[in-house]
Amino acid sequence: MGSTVTTNNGVANVWNGGGAEPLGASYGKMMMWFFILSDALTFSGFVAAYGFSRFKFIETWPIADEVFTHFPFMHGVSMPMYYVAFMTFVLIFSSVTMVLAVDAGHQMKQGKVAIYMFLTIIGGLIFVGSQAWEWKNFIKGEYGAIETKGGSILQFVNAEGKQIKLADFAATLPEEREQLSRSRATWFMSEPTLPTYSVNEVIEGFKKNPDILIRTEVIYSEETAKHSIGAHPTLNKIKHKTILTREESLKRVNEAKIVIEGANLHRNEYGSKLFADFFFFITGFHGFHVFSGVVINIIIFINVLLGTYERRRSYEMVEKVGLYWHFVDLVWVFVFTFFYLV
Repeated sequence: MGSTVTTNNGVANVWNGGGAEPLGASYGKMMMWFFILSDALTFSGFVAAYGFSRFKFIETWPIADEVFTHFPFMHGVSMPMYYVAFMTFVLIFSSVTMVLAVDAGHQMKQGKVAIYMFLTIIGGLIFVGSQAWEWKNFIKGEYGAIETKGGSILQFVNAEGKQIKLADFAATLPEEREQLSRSRATWFMSEPTLPTYSVNEVIEGFKKNPDILIRTEVIYSEETAKHSIGAHPTLNKIKHKTILTREESLKRVNEAKIVIEGANLHRNEYGSKLFADFFFFITGFHGFHVFSGVVINIIIFINVLLGTYERRRSYEMVEKVGLYWHFVDLVWVFVFTFFYLV
């Protein structure tokens, strides 16, 4: 019996080897699905690692509502998660326009394909630009904190427990600070940009404002009973983020080692350093995917305008890039859910 080969507009669809297309999918579509599957496993590993790390340090993990509070042109107004929600809406809407582009391609309507592809590109550019803006604010920071010699992060709050900025209370002292550079330091060492305030200025300002308290990680010992015969109870050390009394705050502030403003791969004013590491890596990796998708969409868009797919009598390339675009949109839904909402 001879094999049956499906056709598309009278042209046989066969893979490079003579075989008919399996499951009704062309070679290009199948390879795109293989790529999506492998990339999905990669993102799953990253999100799983984030989940394990977060629940290990659940009591001291930064709260997203306290970190992502900025909104463009609304300086000083706390709008927690509003801009992240806007970014999510834009990306999901771009997925809708991509669906419309694919559908228009099936109908061989070149003009509509071009319009919807253009809207998809605009949505992707808005998302990438918004993510860059969010990174800038995350790196710059808003409140500031100090790190002790033991590595603890000390944040400053008012009597109501609301976090306040270093600029609201730091003193101004007649001291000169010089940034360590490779030409001046021993063994050609260097240091990052100097913070706005020195440790002494923060300590002096804190002492002059009796209503300010410190919020930090405190280790508690919790006794865990062993129910087996002959077993002894054990003590588990658990960290909790706690607001200290004024007396305790004065003791801890004297342990200050360095002033932290914003976050990077070494220090993080918001709390656990792992939070910043995962933020940069996961959102950066996803942002790279979105940027790559925008570049590919631009190439496809140009080919649509040139009539390349009209001459081929097939807009399958639009459909294949659409699969990739839907994938990066779906990944962001999971990142948004687990990183920002949960």
